[in-house]
Amino acid sequence: MKKEVKKVVLAYSGGLDTSIILKWLQDEYHCEVVTFTADIGQGEEVEPAREKALKLGIKPENIFIEDLKEEFVRDYVFPMFRANAIYEGEYLLGTSIARPLISKRQIEIAKLTGADAVSHGATGKGNDQVRFELGYLALNPDITIIAPWREWDLNSREKLLKFAETHGIPIEKHGKKSPYSMDANLLHISYEGGRLEDPMNEPEEDMWRWTVSPENAPDNPEYITITFKNGDPVAIDGIEMTPAQMLATLNEYGKKHGIGRLDLVENRFVGMKSRGCYETPGGTILLKAHRAIESITLDREEAHLKDEIMPRYAKLIYNGFWFAPEREMLQAAIDKTQKNVNGDVRLKLYKGNVIVVGRQSPNTLFHPEFSTFEEDTVYNQKDADGFIRLNALRFIIEGHARKKQ
Repeated sequence: MKKEVKKVVLAYSGGLDTSIILKWLQDEYHCEVVTFTADIGQGEEVEPAREKALKLGIKPENIFIEDLKEEFVRDYVFPMFRANAIYEGEYLLGTSIARPLISKRQIEIAKLTGADAVSHGATGKGNDQVRFELGYLALNPDITIIAPWREWDLNSREKLLKFAETHGIPIEKHGKKSPYSMDANLLHISYEGGRLEDPMNEPEEDMWRWTVSPENAPDNPEYITITFKNGDPVAIDGIEMTPAQMLATLNEYGKKHGIGRLDLVENRFVGMKSRGCYETPGGTILLKAHRAIESITLDREEAHLKDEIMPRYAKLIYNGFWFAPEREMLQAAIDKTQKNVNGDVRLKLYKGNVIVVGRQSPNTLFHPEFSTFEEDTVYNQKDADGFIRLNALRFIIEGHARKKQ
């Protein structure tokens, strides 16, 4: 039995699927619908969503279209990169990190408009349903959640198209439709489905949309210098930028040099393995640069402990636990390490590669007088004898014991 709903905030892209959901909510729940369209750098015009919502009977005051690019990068992408977070050794969490922001803003709009429910267009097979709904419930445990893909019987493309035709929902055609399910934001673009469902099929070159192939990238390398302050990038070649400008600029460098392509079979939170391809050009550059500046500014054990907790942190984001207390606890620890992560990293970009060629910091822990192979006056090499003997003491004791057996 459906719960009675008076008003629902729908995460609305303006595309066919969410337009169908909009009409379905009106018909099935007989409720008022508020649409929320977030611009997080997906590279598509978002204003047309307003016109589509109006045509489907949404009141102008119930249509929210917001530019969230700066908040997305500043409050979600950058904190994640302070942790050097990657999931299963490769994935830079481009889709995962966008969901908490959308969830948060939906709950805020629900409060603003007096809505008692929220809705999303994620399917019952994917991770996004979990990410959205964990976010909703963390921020408002009393909110009603409507997940149409888990309720309706429109389980095929043909049924969706028939529903759209029956209810006068415009079906736009822009030439050849991509065979892939795609998600994009300022950090990345992803591809799933189609020929990728056979993990032995190499992705077709025309699938990739953001980067040139490394083979076709410029034959000459390009050098850039990224400046960090408290673990976040703040300038490229001395030019200061906002967080969104920074990521957009790094994306352009990555696009030009064929950087950031990934083909991955990952383990979804819901249980199955999934093959996806990703382009994360700016993020790939940023991760390399951030680890480089940390290499001279973090204490050894501090850096190693960060690396140990990183997989747990990345898993929390992938599974949708951004608002969980354990993620916030880890974030506080990670952010504490970043107070001295300041300075410059010089990179060489060349045919799909990001190569660190220099780093400097006012907080550097790298001192040549200690590590030099030449003569020095600060380190007594004889000290290593006792250091080694003490670390070997348990081996020595065990060795003597074995001789007596």
